Amino acid sequence: MGEKPAILVTGGAGYIGSHAALALLDAGWPVVVLDNLVTGFRWAVPDGATFAQGDIADAALVAKLIGDHDIRAIMHFAGSVVVPESVEAPLKYYDNNTARSRTLIETAVANGVPHFLFSSTAATYGIPDTIPVTETMPTEPINPYGRSKLMTEWMLRDTAAAHPLNYCALRYFNVAGADPQGRSGQSTAGATHLIKVAVEAALGKRDGIAVFGTDYDTSDGTGVRDYIHVTDLAAAHIHALEKLIAAPDESHLLNCGYGTGFSVLEVLDSVDRVAGVTLSRSMEPRRAGDPDALIADNGAILAALPWRPQHADLDGIVADALAWERRLADRG
Repeated sequence: MGEKPAILVTGGAGYIGSHAALALLDAGWPVVVLDNLVTGFRWAVPDGATFAQGDIADAALVAKLIGDHDIRAIMHFAGSVVVPESVEAPLKYYDNNTARSRTLIETAVANGVPHFLFSSTAATYGIPDTIPVTETMPTEPINPYGRSKLMTEWMLRDTAAAHPLNYCALRYFNVAGADPQGRSGQSTAGATHLIKVAVEAALGKRDGIAVFGTDYDTSDGTGVRDYIHVTDLAAAHIHALEKLIAAPDESHLLNCGYGTGFSVLEVLDSVDRVAGVTLSRSMEPRRAGDPDALIADNGAILAALPWRPQHADLDGIVADALAWERRLADRG
């Protein structure tokens, strides 16, 4: 391929974006991170990346970055991700996730960027009729977060049909864990991800953990989810980028998961094992809109890309998350 072109990573000071930036740098790609630092952290931007503080909807700034660094692909992670907040503040999500993405895509097209990778979500499926979930199943999101992401997928599909741009939309299942080398992790205060909350409880940052719903149609009555290690997810983006460059007439829509699920209680048991604690668990009523189980059919990504999971071990995911949580505690 020769010298690798520069990649613009939006939201690269956040959880998944910082891991993608690390993976790109590790693989020899020049990286430019654009982040407004509303939820991201300047210290999370990897050494070796060029950093610009600003918004994806600032077309002049994005155009300047594209021109100055000869950007050939955009990895778009910037956005809002808290489902309950999206229900309470839908217009914030349609602005941040949809309208600003539209501006970013327009700027990419106007400045001749040929490749676009989009951070999408399994929330686009809503409550699926069958498990595991394939990419061809109906998309019927049940909250503004899922709808805001689905609209961006639609915009990319239509834009790719009209302009010389190809894209890959990666639908994440439950992202967890942290960089095994301890360089980044889930750092957001007040995060709602189960493994993040559980390792906080294991270190005494929380009094205990609430289990929402014990009457689901699952083996132990608690919700089952497909947890994917953030480092495996970042690797999927690298493979997807290489695929877009190698086959510029093809676009892709791919689930990112392992195809196996763990219940809430199984996850908490793992945290107990790894941390050597016994978490205090309170059984609470179901939350509205939580499906019994959400597990990826990952056949499409395995067929399309040479990506193979390297960290598909629940205790390993928990151990990396716990190690990162300890680092955060040491940071103060």
